[in-house]
Amino acid sequence: MDPQWNEGSPIYRQLRDRVVAMILEGVLKEGDPLPSVRSVAAEFRLNPLTVLKGYQQLVDESLVEKRRGRGMYVNVGARQALMKDEKQRFLDDEWPKVHAVIVRLGLSIDELMKVPPAKNAAPSTAAQLADQQAGQARRDDTNARSGGAGEPLNGEDDDDTGH
Repeated sequence: MDPQWNEGSPIYRQLRDRVVAMILEGVLKEGDPLPSVRSVAAEFRLNPLTVLKGYQQLVDESLVEKRRGRGMYVNVGARQALMKDEKQRFLDDEWPKVHAVIVRLGLSIDELMKVPPAKNAAPSTAAQLADQQAGQARRDDTNARSGGAGEPLNGEDDDDTGH
């Protein structure tokens, strides 16, 4: 199933946000490799440079690190840093709007607590990316056992050009 991309923001930014969601949800943990650029590009039918740009934002934010020839990995402390930033962003940007609607509609805390949580698209996307990551790990393990060189992990080559 192809993911639904929002026309309102660049795809590389949406991809970055989905990886952030995976880290926040615990799908990707500290030290875990990100799904390869090539596999994400193939799965979601994206240009590999678009995927690389989204991943590069995560590197620039010090949430992931590039390990030359091995791929990109979630940094230690990434989840805590994201949690702090996301909480503050929610309180600054989202909560005032939500609070205004609650007040305008006269909703009580009891009424709000009775409403079941909404089904969110992010976990299913996170699960798709996690499935890709598991598939890449299986392929790498098979290549290692068979003595095959395979392709570089996470779409990285020996040079920094991404080619």
